[in-house]
Amino acid sequence: MINKTFLLVLLFTGAYRIACAQENTLQQSMKRGESLYSTNCSSCHMPTGEGLGGAFPPLALSNWLKNQKKIIGVVLKGLEGEVTINDEVYNAVMPALNHLTDREVSDVLNFVSNSWGNKYPMIKPAQVKARRF
Repeated sequence: MINKTFLLVLLFTGAYRIACAQENTLQQSMKRGESLYSTNCSSCHMPTGEGLGGAFPPLALSNWLKNQKKIIGVVLKGLEGEVTINDEVYNAVMPALNHLTDREVSDVLNFVSNSWGNKYPMIKPAQVKARRF
């Protein structure tokens, strides 16, 4: 009986630690991403992600962030031409931020994807690497 109880406690403790480690990983990524956002993105998308009406789209409560492959591609390759975000049309050029490392891209996207009312799954550096080429 003691062995079964010990094994159950060990199992639940391990699962709890894994869950906490994943949460901490997202939080740590977001913290690094906040600084990157401030340096690379906030001048157009504004410090609180609200964008600039008609010119630069909002990132706050943005329906575009649900497509991880698309947003990784936008950060790596830039974007120009008309896009509709949250039912508003934008037509400005976003330069590629391909000078950022895979981790930096995932960090800034994790910050954006989980700030200002957004709640999307974590983006990992390996996902960025796969989209880089």
